[in-house]
Amino acid sequence: MRERRGKWHAVLAESPERGSTVMLAALDGRPLAFSYFGRSPERPGLAELFGFYGHPDGWGSGVAGALMTASVRTMREAGFEGVHLWTLRDTPQSRRFYTKNGFTESGTTRAHDFGDGRAIEQVEYELTFG
Repeated sequence: MRERRGKWHAVLAESPERGSTVMLAALDGRPLAFSYFGRSPERPGLAELFGFYGHPDGWGSGVAGALMTASVRTMREAGFEGVHLWTLRDTPQSRRFYTKNGFTESGTTRAHDFGDGRAIEQVEYELTFG
């Protein structure tokens, strides 16, 4: 939980994965969501959405949906064939958000350790640009 809460600052202050893009969405001058993405290290031709975070104060405002639309447009314009992402299995709100924004489950899962020695199950979502 500590890593997730502090990630905003780390990602925005430090350079994330080489060649990646960070996008920030604000409403009334207040930053409420950010995404960062780049070339997928696992899936040639695809972008990977490394992180997408929305502050609870922005929920229901449409700011996260607008940011996702802009992020996908930017990836498409960069020449990617599509995008994939990993999200925690037990996060129904996130999973509904990705589905609402056109992503589908790929059927692939993985166990990921965020550094505390306990692997957590993740589900892959993907969106193909057509």
